[in-house]
Amino acid sequence: MQAEVEKEEGLGFHFFSFPITNNLNSQPPWGMGSLLCRRSQQDNMAPKKPEPKKEGAKPAPAPAPAPAPAPAPEAPKEPAFDPKSVKIDFTADQIEEFKEAFSLFDRTPTGEMKITYGQCGDVLRALGQNPTNAEVLRVLGKPKPEEMNVKMLDFETFLPILQHISRNKEQGTYEDFVEGLRVFDKESNGTVMGAELRHVLATLVPPLPSVIKSAPPPKPIAGEKMTEAEVEQLLAGQEDANGCINYEAFVKHIMSG
Repeated sequence: MQAEVEKEEGLGFHFFSFPITNNLNSQPPWGMGSLLCRRSQQDNMAPKKPEPKKEGAKPAPAPAPAPAPAPAPEAPKEPAFDPKSVKIDFTADQIEEFKEAFSLFDRTPTGEMKITYGQCGDVLRALGQNPTNAEVLRVLGKPKPEEMNVKMLDFETFLPILQHISRNKEQGTYEDFVEGLRVFDKESNGTVMGAELRHVLATLVPPLPSVIKSAPPPKPIAGEKMTEAEVEQLLAGQEDANGCINYEAFVKHIMSG
């Protein structure tokens, strides 16, 4: 016996038709009851929701970059040499002697009493001074190498240079002080520890060239050790937040009085 199955569109159940028999005890073919029940359950079952996709573990955020190191402090610029600001303390007899020595280096055709920039250091040394090449270049205004044998210097301009160099010989030059303090610059960054500089000033004999001893304030007698109070007064305002001192700026502070 063959059953006919009809599906009603849009409904949640099915109609089954099969021939009617005279046998009242006969059952629908193929286990029809279980088929109807199973099919009805499938049609009425709510559709399954798709499972959400599991997101992979997020990578850990990259560590923040380390802060850039603080830039090294710039070295203070040294003031330009001004010959007009130099007071001449030489006597008239000394000036005449210097002029005579200066004339021996005059190579101008008509005896103009001029020398080249390149001869300036030689004349200074002939007159008993011993400046460094860097110091000679500084008092000349740091000319270019090609200008050394071209630019000329007359005696009136040379005399303040000689006076300035001779004073520095007595009290020490800027370069002398900087080189002396650079020995204590262990990091080679232009600074020394304030505690170490205090120890040097209070215990070293002589403590430093005489200009540091005579720098106002204070004014201790040259050659004596500085007291702790004098050292503190001398270093007041010179230390940074880390307790370090820029020794080039410190020397300029001392030499400016």
